[in-house]
Parts: sequence; structure tokens; C-alpha cells
Amino acid sequence: MAGKKRVGVLALQGDFARHAESLTLAGAEAIEVRTRAGLASVEALVMPGGESTTMLKLIGYEDLWEPLKAFGETKPIFGTCAGAILLAKHVLSPHQVSLELMDIDVERNAYGRQLDSHIAQVDLEGAPLEAVFIRAPIIRRVGAAAKVWASHRGDPVLVTEGRHMVATFHPELTCDPRVHEIFLRQV
Repeated sequence: MAGKKRVGVLALQGDFARHAESLTLAGAEAIEVRTRAGLASVEALVMPGGESTTMLKLIGYEDLWEPLKAFGETKPIFGTCAGAILLAKHVLSPHQVSLELMDIDVERNAYGRQLDSHIAQVDLEGAPLEAVFIRAPIIRRVGAAAKVWASHRGDPVLVTEGRHMVATFHPELTCDPRVHEIFLRQV
């Protein structure tokens, strides 16, 4: 494994196993992270989808809030769906606490209920990318330092800012490693 980037996947909720598979496909060594020690052993972190309020509770139970905040101040974090919500500066509908690591505003469940989940094609670097939206949030505002990589229905769905990245869809549910490869460039 020499030379591969050690990237953690927060393994408290969501499809962390599929993220680990995607990271491996993209060329990283994927490590499931559940503790402070696990977090300290990786160079970057993926925060998967799931349900953001449940994820907040689990982070609290494992006493990971402050370590995650400190990690994100110096190392890259990639948040998908609920993970994107937790990285946002402001969370709407309803308001909830977040790590505030990216200057974005995110509205929870903005596309609607579970029945409104859908698959769409978005443009990523001039090529189509399948994007799976499951009770997905919408990024309502991006700060001036952010870069929008992909949009859907006029709203940003893949954004980087500094060392961090968010996707409001689930790139781990496809066989396309490009989103995880973009994140690995941040590491």
C-alpha cells in the first residue's frame, strides 16, 4: 500500500462501505473511521450520506465533534448528501448545527420526500455523470471562494472550497470513480 493516500470513511451511518470501494477504485487506501484514533490515522475523510440529525447524534455519542472540526481545519473532508449538510456554514429547513467548514448554505430534503428521489445526468468536466439524488439537499448559496464542478436544475451539486468538497448526490452508488478522484486531488 506504499504511496497510496490513506483516506478515512466515517463509518457511523450511511453507505460507508460503498465509499470505501469507490476510494479504492480511485487509487486510495480506504480506512473505516469510528473513533478519534481512527480519525488521527488518515490524511483525509469522507462523510457519507445518511440522515444528518442521526449522524449528529452518532458523532456526539462517539465524542467526535471537536476532533472532526479540528481535522477539517487542516485536512480535506468530502461530504456527500448528509455529509454535505454537516460541512455547510448554514443549514436550512430546519436549521441545525454543522461543522461550518465550507461557506455554503444547504437546504435539507429540498427536492422533496423519498418518492422524489431520482437519478439525473449532470455534466462533469465536459462528460456526463450519473448522479443519484436520495432525499437530497440543495446548495442554495456558495461563497466566493467555492468552485462549482456540476449543477442540476440550475443548483450546484458538486462544490469544492479550499481543501473540502461536497456532493448533494451519492457518487458511491455508481461505478464511476471520477468524483472520488477529484477529491483525491485535494488530498
